[in-house]
Amino acid sequence: MLAYPQLETGAISQFPVKKTRRARTIRNQTADGTTIQLADPAGGATEWQLWYEDLADEEAAALLAFFASAEGTLNSFTFLDPTGNLLAWSEALDNAVWQRDPLLALTGGAADPAGGTRAWQAANGGTGSQGIRQTLAAPGDFQYCMSVYLRAATPTVARLQIGSQTAERYIGGGWNRVTFSASGDAGASSTTFGIAVDGGTTVQIYGPQAEPQNGASAYKTSTTGGVYPDARMGSDSLTITATDVNRHSCKVTIIHVNHL
Repeated sequence: MLAYPQLETGAISQFPVKKTRRARTIRNQTADGTTIQLADPAGGATEWQLWYEDLADEEAAALLAFFASAEGTLNSFTFLDPTGNLLAWSEALDNAVWQRDPLLALTGGAADPAGGTRAWQAANGGTGSQGIRQTLAAPGDFQYCMSVYLRAATPTVARLQIGSQTAERYIGGGWNRVTFSASGDAGASSTTFGIAVDGGTTVQIYGPQAEPQNGASAYKTSTTGGVYPDARMGSDSLTITATDVNRHSCKVTIIHVNHL
């Protein structure tokens, strides 16, 4: 899998990052003057502009090597959105994108820490661990951060999953955002992110988020998710400027068009 590389810090980009979304609407005027308008999802496009400063020699070389592998705009690659939530349908845990263990019952409409009712109650009716998870086409060699808001009337623990690695996090009576940072499975072409709870326990879940970096940013609700498997470079040239010893700067444009 060809994937846009992370920096040595584990991040995809530096600040600033500019993300632009464009939508297309088909408009037709009939003979009687009536106008019909329909959204055209296939015509949608997303563009990212990434600015880099003070890149080390190794980071600049990695970008050049990636650009050569992509052959400019010719070949597509996987791009993990540095501004978004990699998980799809983060507030619809009953959506088909989530794989749910059979003994875990989910109920929506619970009060959430943002003042709404978008949290979910997860009740494990079994004796063993049960959970929900998503498997994304995200490279296993990357660094990731999994985060989620949790609370439970009776204190317990939850297990966060990144690839084959898991970590236990304490759950108390108040909302607490827990995080887990780890790499995926080396050489894997996909990575699984999940949340599991012990048998006989009931917890409330809000705002699961996965990001291609070592730490959690502010929670962002998602629907389509932040994995773009058919992204392309926005230009057939990449200029990297040396600004000092072991220091380089450049600008990268990446595009994703739904119909390509």
